[in-house]
Parts: sequence; C-alpha cells; structure tokens
Amino acid sequence: MGVVGGITPWNFPLGQAVQKMAPAIAFGCTVVLKPSEEASLTTLRLGELILEAGFPEGTVNIVTGYGHDAGQALVDHPLVRKIAFTGSTATGQKILASSARTMKRVTLELGGKSPTIVLADADLNLAIPGAANAIFPNSGQICTAGSRLLVDASIYDEVVQGVAEIGRGLKLGSGFDPAVQLGPLVSSRQLERVSGLVAQGIEEGAEPICGAGRAADTGYFYQPTVLSGGRADMRIAQEEVFGPVVLAMAVQDPQEIRALANDTAYGLGASIWTRDINKAHLLAAELDCGTVWINTHNVLDLAMPFGGTKLSGLGREFGTEVIHAYTEPRAVCMRLQDPVYG
Repeated sequence: MGVVGGITPWNFPLGQAVQKMAPAIAFGCTVVLKPSEEASLTTLRLGELILEAGFPEGTVNIVTGYGHDAGQALVDHPLVRKIAFTGSTATGQKILASSARTMKRVTLELGGKSPTIVLADADLNLAIPGAANAIFPNSGQICTAGSRLLVDASIYDEVVQGVAEIGRGLKLGSGFDPAVQLGPLVSSRQLERVSGLVAQGIEEGAEPICGAGRAADTGYFYQPTVLSGGRADMRIAQEEVFGPVVLAMAVQDPQEIRALANDTAYGLGASIWTRDINKAHLLAAELDCGTVWINTHNVLDLAMPFGGTKLSGLGREFGTEVIHAYTEPRAVCMRLQDPVYG
C-alpha cells in the first residue's frame, strides 16, 4: 500500500506499536509511528531495538508529539496512503473525516462498551472471577473491558456480590511491586472522568456495591467498583468509562438479553457464560460486535481477526483479514495476440 501512519494509544503502548508495525512491514509497507504523548518511552525504546536489529533504514520511523499536531500531520500528508489508528471514538471520527480529503485507507480500532453476559446455567466458579477479570485488569483501561454485567435475575445477587468481593480484595499500588494487582489511571483528567461518570450513575439510581471512589489521596488510583441496579438509559451504561467500573443489570426475561447487549452505539466485544453450547452459539450470532468470547473474556489470538462494528471502528487487525488492511488489489487484463489468426 505504501507509507502507513500508525497512531497508537497509551494503554498498551508497546503492544500497539508492534501491532501496527508488524503487518505493515510484512506486506511491504513502511511505517511512521506516532505514539501517545502520555506513553512514548516504550515506543522510542522499540525504535532503538529496531536500529540495533538492523532493519533497513526508513522502514520504521517514530515521531512523537500531540495528536492535534503530529498525528494530524500524518493524516493530512499526501504521501501517507494508510492510517492505522487505535484510540477514542471521537478522535477516530476526526481522522476518518480528515482522511476523506486524500482518500486515505483507514483502520480504526475505537472504543467499546462490552457486555459480560452470565446466563442462568453458567458455572459460577468460572463466571464470577471471569466477570471480574473482564473489567478490573489494567484498571479497566482496556477497549474490550466488560463494563456492563448482564446477569440472569435468578443468580444476579450471587454474581454481583462475588465480583464485588474480588474487587475489594485487589491490591492497588505501584506496578514495580510484584504483589500489586491494580495500578493507577493514566492521568488526573481520566481520574476526574471516571469519578464523574460513577457519581452521575449513582445519582441516576445505581447502587454502589463496592468501591465508587478514589483509592488514595495521592496518585490517580481508583477503587475497583461494582454498581448494581443499572439501566440502559443511564449515561454510564452508554459511555465508555475506561476505569475499573462495572455496571450490573438484572435480566428478568432471557429473551431481552440480545436487545440489552446490543443497546449501545458500540460493538467491539462481548462474552457469554453458559454451560449450553447451543445457547452460546445462537446468542453469539445475534450480538452486534466484532468478537464474542464464550466462557472467557479479553483473549486475543493473532490468528483471529479483531475489530469492531458501529462506533467501535472500521476494518480488522490480526488474522488473514489484516492482509486487506495493508494491501491494495490490482487487476491486470491483457489481450493475447494469436500468432496464426491474429
């Protein structure tokens, strides 16, 4: 395809850089990487290792800076043929609009509001820790985080209390401490956003079962939070929180699960917890999202295509689908001259 502009987020900076770079190089492109201004050092270290490894000069180029400056320059540059972006939906929409001027190809991996769906026949010894692990790792700063917990009413209290108990037991602190299980949010701005969404959710009727507040007087730590009594019309049920916060909703009628799971503008991931493989497949086929996990969550395999529907993005990374993201098909048609008949 040519020159690829890769714009990566702060929540998995090294992995995202490799995720943009590797397939582009594999299919003969060169890359200009623009890491997040909030997490540039790992990408710069990767650049040093690339030079040390002997990549051909100019294959990978790293430019730091703010999105509105360095990122916009990549999007606007006429020689950049493709933008591969992971980040917020709002920024992705701006990139898509700007790319129209030069008809750039784009891959956009954006936000999510993924449901964790626990059916009545689920193995709760797996589903409860699975639901906790769907939201709390990386302090919830994962695009596929299971931030909506949809539980059959018959097991609702047991599941919600079990997830809350796990949340209360997590140790927060420095990532350099091997005993720590949860680190801080990325910035004061993110802490304020998470705090504001939780506060509004409580005002709208959600009940805090655990957490729901800052974890320390210093740093950007936020307590693992479980909110019960969620409704689809709450702001916290519709917007991506990007913090260790899950909103639980009791499902009275199993027939409502599909509609409730799909009732957001996002469509990145979902997980289904059940012992019944037929239910799992039938429900998975009805979910409007890019990835459905069954009895697990947040498992990525390089052989599986990854991406979202609706406001969760365009295109796919990983798997054989990534071939289409970094190549252009070309048709060549030739008239063959018959040496005898002309």
